[in-house]
Amino acid sequence: MRALLVRLSAIGDVVHTLPVASALRQRGFDVDWVVEPSARPLLEGNPAIHRAIPAPPARAAGLPRAWAAARGLRVAPHDVALDLQGLWKSAAWARASGARRVVGFAGPWRREPLSEILLGERVRLDPEPAHVIDKNLALLRALDIRAEGHREFPLPPAPTEARRVSEQIAANGWGDFAVINPGGGWASKLWPQESFGKVAEGLAALGIVPVVTWGPGERECAERVVAASAQTARLCFPTTLLEYVELARRARVVLAGDTGPLHLACAAGTPVVGVFGPTDPARNGPFGPGDITVRRQPLCSPCHRRRCPIHRGVMAAIPPAEVLAAVERRLAHAAATRSAPSAG
Repeated sequence: MRALLVRLSAIGDVVHTLPVASALRQRGFDVDWVVEPSARPLLEGNPAIHRAIPAPPARAAGLPRAWAAARGLRVAPHDVALDLQGLWKSAAWARASGARRVVGFAGPWRREPLSEILLGERVRLDPEPAHVIDKNLALLRALDIRAEGHREFPLPPAPTEARRVSEQIAANGWGDFAVINPGGGWASKLWPQESFGKVAEGLAALGIVPVVTWGPGERECAERVVAASAQTARLCFPTTLLEYVELARRARVVLAGDTGPLHLACAAGTPVVGVFGPTDPARNGPFGPGDITVRRQPLCSPCHRRRCPIHRGVMAAIPPAEVLAAVERRLAHAAATRSAPSAG
């Protein structure tokens, strides 16, 4: 059996879909995945993915490029195509695959409800699972697979990236370090850089080196966090997605907002503390047994609008002292877990 997953972007959403690929692979499916360039490194060479099929980025997807990519979908026939994004474009990719079955969520559970007309089968969620990972897994009910609660995040082996990260950590003399990721896609989900800087100072006082990571276009943001930390934080070297995963695996804790780097750290099994505001951590926050979220909940919650007069300023209302206390609790839980004797 061959399944096609359609989850084109973004990084965090692709991470939250990895358990679907894992569950299918465990049940004997060959899994292909249509994905845009930004997230392709997470899928190419992934042990759960047979083939990562490149889709052109949305802004560059002219008809010739889209047509060439669509032809690539039909290199091997698919028994089922699963639209896990709920958009017109994702439903169109699923339909273009020529799969015998085209499955997605029914309109009320889609970001663009009318796009359900492109589906062959519609899955209703009554009741809807709390976390988006389980919502994604619930789509497998159409294949008579019950996988809610599955938390396996296959990632590609990255020996070259692991070696480079270890060398950089040693060269910088970081020793015990924490990752702070202040960036993100939506301004409304960002915690102030000055607040991240205050937490960095607190981590340095604990003997833990705060390392500030950054992605494309985010270096100045990271530098402002370093400056706000009274220079106790360290600016991280540039990282690819897989290098970031290896860095997170070596960190004592990762602190970030509701962003792709937070979800990648969760997938890597690193202790995390998330800072949330308009989005709901019960839906897309950390899920590890000791992980912590610090949140101020606006009246419009959950709100996925990038600009909203109701939740404007809610992130700035979260005090650094509260977040630092959460980080200390998460570190203590991780230390207790490591020192606890194993059962049996």
